[in-house]
Amino acid sequence: MSHHPVLQEGSTGQRVGFWLGLVVFLLLLIFPVDVSNPPASRLAAVAMLMAIWWVTAAIPLFATALLPLFLYPFLGILGGRETAPIYFNSTIVLYIGGFMIALTMQKWNLHKRIALGIIQTIGGGPSRIVLGFMVAAGFLSMWISNTATAVMMIPIGLAIVLKIEDSFGVERSHAFTVALMLGIAYGCSVGGLSTLVGTPPNLSFVRIFEILFPEAPSIAFGQWLIMALPISVLMMGLAWFCLTQVFYRTPADVTVDHDVIVEEKVQLGPISYEERWIGAVFATTALLWVFRVDLNVGFATIPGWSSLLGTPGMVDDGAVAIAMASLLFLIPTRDRSQGSQRIMGPDVIPKLPWDIVLLFGGGFALAEGLQRTGLAQLIGEQFVALAALPTFAMIILVCLGITFLTELTSNLATTEMILPILAAVAVATEMNPLILMIPATLSASCAFMMPVATPPNAIVFGSGRLTVGEMARVGIFLNIIGAVVVSVIVFTVGTVVFDIDPNIVPDWAHSMAEGAEG
Repeated sequence: MSHHPVLQEGSTGQRVGFWLGLVVFLLLLIFPVDVSNPPASRLAAVAMLMAIWWVTAAIPLFATALLPLFLYPFLGILGGRETAPIYFNSTIVLYIGGFMIALTMQKWNLHKRIALGIIQTIGGGPSRIVLGFMVAAGFLSMWISNTATAVMMIPIGLAIVLKIEDSFGVERSHAFTVALMLGIAYGCSVGGLSTLVGTPPNLSFVRIFEILFPEAPSIAFGQWLIMALPISVLMMGLAWFCLTQVFYRTPADVTVDHDVIVEEKVQLGPISYEERWIGAVFATTALLWVFRVDLNVGFATIPGWSSLLGTPGMVDDGAVAIAMASLLFLIPTRDRSQGSQRIMGPDVIPKLPWDIVLLFGGGFALAEGLQRTGLAQLIGEQFVALAALPTFAMIILVCLGITFLTELTSNLATTEMILPILAAVAVATEMNPLILMIPATLSASCAFMMPVATPPNAIVFGSGRLTVGEMARVGIFLNIIGAVVVSVIVFTVGTVVFDIDPNIVPDWAHSMAEGAEG
């Protein structure tokens, strides 16, 4: 799971962004983009205001996300009663349920036990230790916030670094230090790609896709996992190779003391009653998500368990998440030192990232407006010339554009702005919308260059053990590799999993044009 780092308040860029957004908003109201379609023209003004304020973080991102709630009714785009429900839906339910389970894992330290177990299993020499940390960070980020994962992993990593610095000196151990710190950050980012709950852009894509194409088959957890897990594994391997074998090779005589890991495990003590229950609930949730609907793995189809119910279409991943999270409210604790009677208590609610929930809502409202007013179609028609490009070249361009854009902006806000436009471009250029939307979504989490690009990058940089230059040196390389890996796997595996013919517009995609007419 992922959040964007908090940007510094009151910077010049924010002040410029604030006034620029307002000026562009007023100009588009005075000079409409389409005189024959007033709602679409007014929406263009709202969309530009939101885009500029999101990119520059002129006001908090969630505050910008609230604008449609009053601007839509006041400007005659959508009524208040229609706009408000957009902000809470099954995608939000899935996010909240998944996050509640994740927070409970953190509360009882199960995530730390899993991480230390993985590191101990893989660990050996310096490069193996880096791999152990990356795999642990990647696995946890599939299920819990990548910010929380990075915050937990960094102290363990720094404890090992300090031991090595004591033994070999700061200078001789510097390459290992940088490789380990960046390995943690990149492991967190790459791991989140592989599940729908792993990073907010993935969930945002699912809901925006539903809004734009209501007749399309829904995107299931298991399908996404089959397509995205190879990307995570491949990117993990390539990032590890670049860090430990190319850019930051540890001198042969520098060795790692494993005592730190052992000490950390000893401090945790034996696995508790509460951890066993959370582990069981977490594993069950993951299995229920993966096998909810029929899974086509190319050579065979695994039937989904929801078909055993009388009404399989009624159960979605959100319902599963809340059902399993609710179980944790029922199971009593044996350890009352936390002050709670149950494994998950009421203290979980204030800890939920409500700002991200609102940010989701703003993006969904934008997508709904673009579809309902016909503005998405209007934008798509401006890109018809791109139809001359080969499909694969378009995918690569989209991936590179989004990757480098999210180096400086929120990955969630970026996907929420871009996905409806890419959908419209795909329909206008006679392509399957998924062939552009999925790579764009994945690329939003593949920014490796700058400290502000992702929270793990920011946390690692905050350790004071590396410079922006050291991050950017390997990061720019990984950005380009990431764009290629995402493009190739979506073009090969993704097209099979989601039954995509890149150059055919499916019947369900025509709803975008119909939505505009209706």
